[in-house]
Amino acid sequence: MTPSPDIVVIGSGMGGATVAAGLADTGASILILERGERLEPGNGERSTRAIFVENRFRTREQWRDGNGRPFNPGNFYFVGGNSKMYGAALFRFRREDFEAREHPGGVSPAWPFPYRELEPWYGRVEALYRVRGRLGEDPTEPPHSTPYPHPPVPDEPAIADVRERLKRQGLHPFSLPLGVDVDRWLAGGRTPWDGHPDTRSGKMDAETCALAAALAHDNVRIETGAKVERLEAAPGGRRIASVHVRQAGAPRKVAAGIVVLSAGAVNSAAILLRSADGANPAGLANGSDQVGRHFMNHNCSAMLAIDPRRRNDAVYQKTLGLNDFYLSDGAGGPPLGNVQLLGKIDGTILKANLPWCPKPALDWTARRSVDWYLMSEDLPDPDSRVRVDGEDIVLDWTRANLEAHERLTAIMRGVLKACGYPVVLAKPFDRRTPSHQCGTVRIGDDPSRSALDPHCKAWDHDNLYVVDASCLPTSAAVNPALTVAALALRAADRIRRSVLDAQGC
Repeated sequence: MTPSPDIVVIGSGMGGATVAAGLADTGASILILERGERLEPGNGERSTRAIFVENRFRTREQWRDGNGRPFNPGNFYFVGGNSKMYGAALFRFRREDFEAREHPGGVSPAWPFPYRELEPWYGRVEALYRVRGRLGEDPTEPPHSTPYPHPPVPDEPAIADVRERLKRQGLHPFSLPLGVDVDRWLAGGRTPWDGHPDTRSGKMDAETCALAAALAHDNVRIETGAKVERLEAAPGGRRIASVHVRQAGAPRKVAAGIVVLSAGAVNSAAILLRSADGANPAGLANGSDQVGRHFMNHNCSAMLAIDPRRRNDAVYQKTLGLNDFYLSDGAGGPPLGNVQLLGKIDGTILKANLPWCPKPALDWTARRSVDWYLMSEDLPDPDSRVRVDGEDIVLDWTRANLEAHERLTAIMRGVLKACGYPVVLAKPFDRRTPSHQCGTVRIGDDPSRSALDPHCKAWDHDNLYVVDASCLPTSAAVNPALTVAALALRAADRIRRSVLDAQGC
């Protein structure tokens, strides 16, 4: 048994790193266990061939779908988690996302608290992640008690032209809220950051912001290559007694006063399910039979707007978004989703998805395209779930609310053609793309219908918190990273009270 820290944090992504940052100044001994290693430069991190063709940074593990077919998930196991590869779009969920809403595919249920409860925490994590944005451009933007810490990343000339074309269509393009130091990023190579690994070269991710802040304190340390296999409950079951870890091929146990599970929506659920024992035959934190259920993964498509007469010379491109169809379809109908620019694609990225097409044709197309990311809400379904079969993870996911996504795709095809792009192509993302996995260990105000209370503490265990995208009760239709971080700081505040009480403060 490894000597017991006060707090064990499992995972160093947006949830785990931000919790650690929120607790670092308590003086409590904090151990972060991360299954991956640090990303170091010099391994093709600016090469689209290395990233998208060779899949050099992607996990090699295999999961199975609901029919038993194996597939390689698009997850990344590094210090900083999936945020090392993210597009750094740091949205607040809209005020309406916290309320019950009718969608073409069903109802998105209300959260156990309203937007105003999370609003102060949003402001704090925007400061921590140094978000760049501008208020007043997006009509769906929820109330802010604090401004964005930094001005937006500037449009490149080709994208400034797209912004004006959209405005002439009566739409409201806005500057994406981004966590990136664009000058520092471009100093390391003139590439997009979206989908590219960050070797501490300008992206504001879980490692460079929250984890760096946490590790500045002597009472916080991280161990890499430490894969958590399961948790062990103490006799009586109300507390977690130890964390079972495999590191360098050897098993060991770590005891802790408080355990924070932040391994990601799929892996956090799998760890809890694998932790079943005689007193908890369905797994830990699972007295409600909700662990692993309600898996959500945004319905997403890539859309290329192509004008054969005009070259797009943008380098990074990803500065612009549209939410005109977020709260409704633009004509009083149901909500459809968010639209934002992708990082600029090239012919190599297209070749990875269209291997039968000649590379010169793809290079020509990429130089003349503006590349968009369309995202619609996936709705929670108890039968869309994560299960474990021995060591295997089974992801039995059924997409919901596809009608909304199809309508958003059709509307945007018309918008972009009206903007002067005669060719508009779209392709949905498949299950190999981790489009914001969430929902498998959700928060709620009813212990019979949720695994966690509204502060991310397990109903069944007094010292267990689950703080990552698994705790989200709905997926909304914007990138969830900032919301995960806000929930993490809020959970850290609740944990802080427990730590200070134990210290007699």
